[in-house]
Amino acid sequence: MVQSDTPVLALRGVSKRFGAVQVLTGVDLDVHAGQVVALVGDNGAGKSTLVKTIAGVHPIDEGTIEWAGKQVHLNRPQDAQALGVATVYQDLALCDNLDVVANLFLGRELIRGGRLDEVAMEKRAKELLDTLSIRIPSVRIPVAALSGGQRQVVAIARALIGEPKIVILDEPTAALGVEQTAQVLDLVERLRDRGLGVILISHNMADVRAVADQVAVLRLGRNNGVFPVATTSHETIISAITGATDNAVTRRQARVADANIQASAEATK
Repeated sequence: MVQSDTPVLALRGVSKRFGAVQVLTGVDLDVHAGQVVALVGDNGAGKSTLVKTIAGVHPIDEGTIEWAGKQVHLNRPQDAQALGVATVYQDLALCDNLDVVANLFLGRELIRGGRLDEVAMEKRAKELLDTLSIRIPSVRIPVAALSGGQRQVVAIARALIGEPKIVILDEPTAALGVEQTAQVLDLVERLRDRGLGVILISHNMADVRAVADQVAVLRLGRNNGVFPVATTSHETIISAITGATDNAVTRRQARVADANIQASAEATK
């Protein structure tokens, strides 16, 4: 997909503090349509706070937020939702006792003749899940009966009911098995194919490398590099996250390189 030069979402010099604690300092971030941007960083790097500024939970103290090139003010979650920002938090916020249809339309129920239009909601739910190639036993099954991966994709599908332009996924594969993780990552790729911008928060570098186009690194509340996944080594990203070139990953890489050099030298004797 050809990307527009103007990002859907752009953060410029965003700062946020809580009392005397400076959590974000001068952060920049661009997210284009049809692009997956992985937001990575160590615990306490500011990822969650940055996400909540985009979601309208924490209004920024300094800097600007632009939407399609125009400055916007996100003072509450409704402001972000009205623009087209959907956020799927780690706790998913699903209602276990309700079925899939009820969860998808929770707060956005379709009404006809003063009553819930169950038929229309069920039809639209099936269409949405089919479009995203989401496989679940039935849209009328209680969410409590679904696997972790199925619950995750239902939460993501619910975020799409409002037809957003940016979807934020907070650790979507945490605590999932291999097969369930693959299901979620496949869905992330389908979101990109639909032209959505995706912000993926993850600690799992294998997941990041599998689906992200760019990796934006936060360290101690500041930008510490934006890297294209296709041309950046795992070691470079780890070094940006840790803020040090000397760590277990780079030492292991050095040992392997030394062993290869020694093996080549032995072979030429």
